[in-house]
Amino acid sequence: MQRLTLDPNICHGKPCIRGLRYPVEWILELLSSGMNAKEIIDDYDDLEHEDIL
Repeated sequence: MQRLTLDPNICHGKPCIRGLRYPVEWILELLSSGMNAKEIIDDYDDLEHEDIL
């Protein structure tokens, strides 16, 4: 849970990954579209494998 942050100044207060501008819902959308964790990390190199888990 330490990887999830809530900040009203980032992404309108939606839960994000480590204060980055990656909303959790967006990561879930990528996963549900068929991307796997490695593909997401390859595309967004500031994300870590543990962020996807």
